[in-house]
Amino acid sequence: MGRASKDGAGVNTINPDGHVLVIGAAGIDVKGRPSDALSANAAMPGDIRFSLGGVARNIAENLARLEVPTVLLSAVGDDAPGEIVISRCSAAGIDVQYVLRVPGERTGAYMAFMTPTNDPNIGISDYALVGTLPSQYLTGNEPLFAGASLIVIDANLPPDALSTVIELARKHRIPVCADPTSPDLAIKLIEYLPHFYMIAPNRAETKTLCGLSVPAQDVETAIAAARHLVALGVKIAIVTLGAEGLAYADISGGGHIPAIHTNVVDAIGAGDALTAGVIFGLINGVPLDEAMRLGVSAATLTLRSPESVVPGLSQELLYDELVI
Repeated sequence: MGRASKDGAGVNTINPDGHVLVIGAAGIDVKGRPSDALSANAAMPGDIRFSLGGVARNIAENLARLEVPTVLLSAVGDDAPGEIVISRCSAAGIDVQYVLRVPGERTGAYMAFMTPTNDPNIGISDYALVGTLPSQYLTGNEPLFAGASLIVIDANLPPDALSTVIELARKHRIPVCADPTSPDLAIKLIEYLPHFYMIAPNRAETKTLCGLSVPAQDVETAIAAARHLVALGVKIAIVTLGAEGLAYADISGGGHIPAIHTNVVDAIGAGDALTAGVIFGLINGVPLDEAMRLGVSAATLTLRSPESVVPGLSQELLYDELVI
């Protein structure tokens, strides 16, 4: 395994004194888990759980619980779920005072049909509201960009908003990290790859981002995909591999961090936790491979929780899980 950099500052231009500005989806996760295999045209016994969700919101909560000053830009409806999202995000330490409350619209949601062994089977994403986020909302909050140490986006943003984020980030010289969110949404990020400080696709998303005939299948092809993204201009590329951990690369090389064996309670949100754990490490200037291990630790903790973000997440808990 090669180290991607000799130290945390190898490609790190992050100002640790600012806040992290997270932009994208915030809403509700609905998770249905049958007690047996799903059967068509039948009401299956099982359990249904609700938790807060949205890729950007999940990343923001993980960061806030790790004591990173975090500001969320998103949109929710003026409905009861929107009020729940705002109040619970605030309680978790996220600055939500700039989140749009849109009259007459419903708050975004994600519905997951799980397997009896706790893996996502089918998902339905309804974040149309965030997909219409106006560029004027972002330019109106330009001081938040100017004062940020890092910007994190998910791919639910509409094209005009993505373009505005990149323009404001370049203007104020703030690094941008991106979560591709899904293979269908990842296509919106392709033209901006040279502008990303970090991107963290899963296997399926590498096909879209790298123009592959088939997505990364294993550690070797995942490292190759990460290196390809670096060749396209990304500073740090991570490919998440589920039970196989992650592959990563920067300009000086690539490597692999294995997953930590654990009992999986719920896999939803683990990738968002991994991204947040890596960002936490990079902000604090740790070596790149240690930042990757922090990401794996955060993902492992999330896999053990029925929530999309571990309610008791802390720096102490994260480092207790760290395997070096």
